[in-house]
Amino acid sequence: MKKIAVDAMGGDNAPKAIIDGVNRAIETFSDIEIQLYGDEAKIKTYLKDSDRISIIHTDEKINSDDEPAKAIRRKKQASMILAAKAVKDGEADAVLSAGNTGALLAAGLFIVGRIKGVDRPGLMSTLPTTDGAGYDMLDLGANAENTADHLHQYAILGSFYAKNVRGIKKPRIGLLNNGTESTKGDPLRKATYELLSNDNTLHFIGNVEARDLMAGVADVVVADGFTGNAVLKSIEGTAIGIMKQLKSAVNDGGFKSKLGALFLKDSLYQLKDSLDYSSAGGAVLLGLKAPVVKSHGSSDEKAIFYTIKQIRSMLETDVVNQLVETFSKEERADD
Repeated sequence: MKKIAVDAMGGDNAPKAIIDGVNRAIETFSDIEIQLYGDEAKIKTYLKDSDRISIIHTDEKINSDDEPAKAIRRKKQASMILAAKAVKDGEADAVLSAGNTGALLAAGLFIVGRIKGVDRPGLMSTLPTTDGAGYDMLDLGANAENTADHLHQYAILGSFYAKNVRGIKKPRIGLLNNGTESTKGDPLRKATYELLSNDNTLHFIGNVEARDLMAGVADVVVADGFTGNAVLKSIEGTAIGIMKQLKSAVNDGGFKSKLGALFLKDSLYQLKDSLDYSSAGGAVLLGLKAPVVKSHGSSDEKAIFYTIKQIRSMLETDVVNQLVETFSKEERADD
C-alpha cells in the first residue's frame, strides 16, 4: 500500500479542493492510503468516509506570505511540516502540498533530505506540447544560480523521471539556450553542453530554443533555476493571455463571432486543454530521498487528483530508490 502525506491546508482553495481530489483518488486507486494533515473539523466537512484515509489534526499552517526558512523553524506543528516529518520517520512514502513553494522546498531539503551525491535538487514539471505528449523541464526555480555540474545532474534526474514515470524509453535531453549551435551561450551553457555531450548514458540532442519547446523538440529540457522559472511563467502568462484574447474577440465581435465560436466550440476546448498541464500532475523536487510534490496554489479537484496519480506512479516505479542507487554508484566511482 502506497502511503501519501497530504497537506490539507495548503493552497488558495484548501481544504475543499484538496479533499475533493483526495476523495476522487481514493475511489479510483485501491492501492493508496492518504494521511491528511490539517484542521480536522474543516477536513471532515468535505471528506467521504474511507478506511484508507486518516486525519492528523493541527491548527497551525504555513501561509503563502511566510518566509520559508523561518516558517519551517518556527511553525513545527504546521500541516506541511508534519507531512514532511511523516516521510522522514517512515510513516508515509511521499508528500503533497499546494502551499507555500519556498517552504515546501525547504521542508524537502531539511526534513526529507537530499539523495547523497545530488548537489542541489531541482524543481521539475511536465509542461504541454502541441501534440499532447508534453516535456519535463528543470530546474524551474528551486535554485537561483547553478553550475554546469548541477545542470548535468538535472539531465540525469529528468531522464530517470521521463523513463520511469512517463514511460519514454530513450528520453531526448535538450539544453535550453539562445541558439541551437554548439558554440552558442554563456560560459555556463558551454560548460554544460560539454558535460552532456560526453555522458554516454544520456540521449543528449544538443541545444534547444524556447520558441521550440511546445513543438516537442525534446522530452527533457535542462535549464538553470532562474531561466527555467522565467520561461515557465512566460508560458503560463502566454496561455492565459491567448485564452483571454479569444474570449474577448468572441464577446466583442458581434453575432457572427458568436455564431462562429459555436461551430468551433469543440476545437476551442481542445485548444484550452492543450495549454492546460494540470493533468500532468504537480512539480516534483527531484533529488530528494522521497517524492516531494508541489501542486499549483490555485489547484482544483482535477489538479490534486492528477498529482496523486503522479505520485502513485513515482512510488510504483520506485524511481527515487533507482536514483539513490545511480548516484551511489557515481560516488563510489569518484572515490
